[in-house]
Amino acid sequence: QVQLVESGGGLVQAGGSLRLSCAASGSIFSINAMGWYRQTPGKQRELVAAITSIGVPNYADAVKGRFTISRDIAKNTVYLQMNSLKFEDTADYYCNANVRARDGTYYDYWGQGTQVTVSS
Repeated sequence: QVQLVESGGGLVQAGGSLRLSCAASGSIFSINAMGWYRQTPGKQRELVAAITSIGVPNYADAVKGRFTISRDIAKNTVYLQMNSLKFEDTADYYCNANVRARDGTYYDYWGQGTQVTVSS
């Protein structure tokens, strides 16, 4: 079993910054991609940013130029630096990891979510 523990959410004024962290632990042979998704009430969960095992990032158009995703391979941790936050960034943010088990099978895991609230 694998656990993803997120931290760093909170309340911030528009234009401010927050940094989210997500640490994976448990039965991990290796981690493929890691990413951040967000969800607001009544809407589907959407990709915010993802990063491959070799560090190639991918961003949603809405956050390009404002958010930066990074990862520490040795710590099985992914970060999301969020700058120039806007009211519409308000959401629950979820960490995702595509983990390879020792038997070679890949599984998707999710964190419990961390709330980000941007006041206008």
